[in-house]
Amino acid sequence: MNKKIDTKINIAGIEFKNPIMTASGTFGSGMEYADFVDLNELGAVITKGVSAIPWEGNPTPRVAETPSGMLNAIGLQNPGVEVFINRDLEFLKQFDVRIIVNVCGKTIEDYLKVVRALAGTGADMLEINISCPNVKAGALSFGQEPKVVEEITKKIKKEAKQPVIMKLTPNVTDIREIAKAAEAGGADAISLINTITGMKIDIWKRKFALANKTGGLSGPAIHPVAVRMVYDCARTVKIPIIGMGGVESGEDAIELMLAGATAVAVGTSNFYRPDNAIRVLDEMAEVMEKQEVSDIKEFINGVS
Repeated sequence: MNKKIDTKINIAGIEFKNPIMTASGTFGSGMEYADFVDLNELGAVITKGVSAIPWEGNPTPRVAETPSGMLNAIGLQNPGVEVFINRDLEFLKQFDVRIIVNVCGKTIEDYLKVVRALAGTGADMLEINISCPNVKAGALSFGQEPKVVEEITKKIKKEAKQPVIMKLTPNVTDIREIAKAAEAGGADAISLINTITGMKIDIWKRKFALANKTGGLSGPAIHPVAVRMVYDCARTVKIPIIGMGGVESGEDAIELMLAGATAVAVGTSNFYRPDNAIRVLDEMAEVMEKQEVSDIKEFINGVS
């Protein structure tokens, strides 16, 4: 990265050395990737989802390839917040990188237990995964109903000691309404998009490719949807946006910033190229040099 280029961005009063992050669920908590990636070079690591108690996740098979992407139905498998704090968070704190903890739950109280446990732990921000199934609403996602989004955001903001990012699901009629609800609830930022619900059937076995039948579609196939939704939300709310969805290159990342994102998370491409987030950052610097852009913030909302 050219030191003459200013790559710093700010979200909710927290400065990041650059806007590139690793999307939740695609990078663990960095431990699996530390041999391949210098975590110090990243703007932030967004951890895998953390729940109040251990979650086993869904039965296998849980991953299937699709054209230009993949389906996953991992089910947010994780060891619970206590193990996360003592093991994963302690590991990440040795690096010069911002730590954003992804929080998941099946009831509002589940979320609040994790939020309370993370107070004073060294986590810089919390990303609230409201694509989780709300067990009190027949497994409908928390993030699909504006009133519920506003309610859960308010309750989390009341207890959180760190800035709160609400992660939005694209599986809604109008994501702008969900973004407005998160802002009304006091969110410091939003992140989008999460995966798009999809399905794959093996025609030879006449069976579902995933044991869960449906899964979340990610990868390059969803990138144009992400760009459109980031653009829509950036013109609807005033809080910062972390954009994600099919980012494979520096050009992809800049496209999301031009649409309105302040920062960009790299996800599925980490699976086939563990160091891709660093490559994305380097490619962004190359574009900046070619376009004679000295400050990366110039890209934010820069589409005409």
